[in-house]
Amino acid sequence: MNRKIKKYFSGLGRKKYKDIDPDEIFLDSSNLPEFDTHQFEGRIEKPISKTSLIVLALFFVLIGMVYVSRVWALQVTDGEIYTQKSEKNRLRNTLVFAERGIIYDRNKKELAWNVLGEDVNFSLRKYADLPGLGHVLGYVKYPSKDSYGFYYRPDFEGFDGIEKFYNDRLRGEHGLKIVEVDALGKIQSENIIKPTKDGANITLSIDSKVQNMLYEKIKEVATDLGFVGGAGVIMDVNTGEIVASVSYPEYSPQVLTDGDNRQLITNYVNSKRRIFLNRVSNGTYTPGSIVKTVMAMGVLNEGVIDPETKILSTGSISLPNQYDPTKVSIFKDWKAHGWVDLRRAIAVSSNVYFYEVGGGYKDQKGIGIANIEKYAKLFGLGEKTGIDLPGEVSKPIPSPAWKAVNFPNDPWRVGDTYNTVIGQYGFQVTPIQMARAIGAIANYGKVLEPTLLLGDTFSRPTVVRTIDIPKKYFDIVHEGMRQTVVSGSAPGLKLEQVAVAAKTGTAQVGVGNKYINSWVVGFFPYEKPKYSFALLMEEGDLQGGAASVRVMHQILDWMSVYTPEYTR
Repeated sequence: MNRKIKKYFSGLGRKKYKDIDPDEIFLDSSNLPEFDTHQFEGRIEKPISKTSLIVLALFFVLIGMVYVSRVWALQVTDGEIYTQKSEKNRLRNTLVFAERGIIYDRNKKELAWNVLGEDVNFSLRKYADLPGLGHVLGYVKYPSKDSYGFYYRPDFEGFDGIEKFYNDRLRGEHGLKIVEVDALGKIQSENIIKPTKDGANITLSIDSKVQNMLYEKIKEVATDLGFVGGAGVIMDVNTGEIVASVSYPEYSPQVLTDGDNRQLITNYVNSKRRIFLNRVSNGTYTPGSIVKTVMAMGVLNEGVIDPETKILSTGSISLPNQYDPTKVSIFKDWKAHGWVDLRRAIAVSSNVYFYEVGGGYKDQKGIGIANIEKYAKLFGLGEKTGIDLPGEVSKPIPSPAWKAVNFPNDPWRVGDTYNTVIGQYGFQVTPIQMARAIGAIANYGKVLEPTLLLGDTFSRPTVVRTIDIPKKYFDIVHEGMRQTVVSGSAPGLKLEQVAVAAKTGTAQVGVGNKYINSWVVGFFPYEKPKYSFALLMEEGDLQGGAASVRVMHQILDWMSVYTPEYTR
């Protein structure tokens, strides 16, 4: 009984289980309610197949091979290239600017020099604050860089004057500096790998004191008498060296180089007075009677008249009008001079005398237009002088061929010859051409190439040609030019300190001949010529014919006191 009771109680609390057959484990999910296939309920976990493992292994091997090949290319195949690139990232090449050459005058006064710039890597150009030097010196434009600091125009560029003409000599050669920087861009070291070669210094034949004074006198007279501008040249007749070359008005080289004063630069550009024109070499003007000096040389050498023979000037000559026999063509002198020989004709500037010996009249033979052109060219008119300034110009001498081009269907006439021989019609010259032509008369026939360089600063030819005319004919023209000062048309140049030989000229210009150009040319000292000169006062009042003589009187008077080495 007790045994049965124990067995009974020992079975309490136990739950009876029945063994599950394997078939009962795999139930069809469709037979179960709410079975979620997305939760993988009821699925069997299968082991990864060998194929999948092989494919995965091959994939990783391929990736590894790509990385290895890339490393091989970087380190072995292209290693040197990338090493150089790396070095370039660490090493920077920097431009080292050469110093531009200094420009001196003949007395070693600095006219253009350099000063250290505060906000730039190159020196700044500075010019002497001395009026009169603008067109001779010119100006420069500085190197230019972009927003990244790259100099796309690394060189100084000369504009106008000596700065342009001798730019290649003045600018020098820039150097190169290599700079080592760290990862933060800080400079670690610097080394010059290409040294600079500074530009050559240039010494001009210009005397800046004479240059400045000549400019001031031209400016003063132009202002007083209402001339638009003026130009003056003084040249050594033995070397061709230019002591002074002035064009008025002018610009300031410093203003144009600095470029800060935009208003003044705009005024330069818009001025009707042609501020940028160098009248000495780039301006052409009707010469008028100053060419009679050259024509006289042709008259003498061609032997069309004895220099002592006199021609009567009553104030004009007349020729029959080929279109209307009842009328005559009148060619006027500027006054009646009476009987004049060649010397006197130069001194008083007789038009009638040169009409007759130039184009012929009645029984008097003339040299003719062909010889007028020949001698003009022989003394350097109608051709460039070769002066070392940029932009020099030249105009042809009037001739039948010239007229056929410019005035077709209008044949050459005797009247054209008359006007050409006295420097009118289409005759145009530059002041530097006239200074050279007068220099060739003064030195007995050597046509020189003018230069702004002193001595043999740079080798260059001096004598362009020698004119084969007897010395006695040069002497006659010298005497006529001296008479011009002593008793002729240029009494204002009769100075006690220096004997001057000269020739004046007045050319009517403008619409209706309302204005004149006033000229004077000559040389000094008379006894032993050292310097020739040509001075032009451009487009002034008709009453200002003596303006050029007034300027030369003042400058020669000043030179005899302050620079007597030129006038002795």
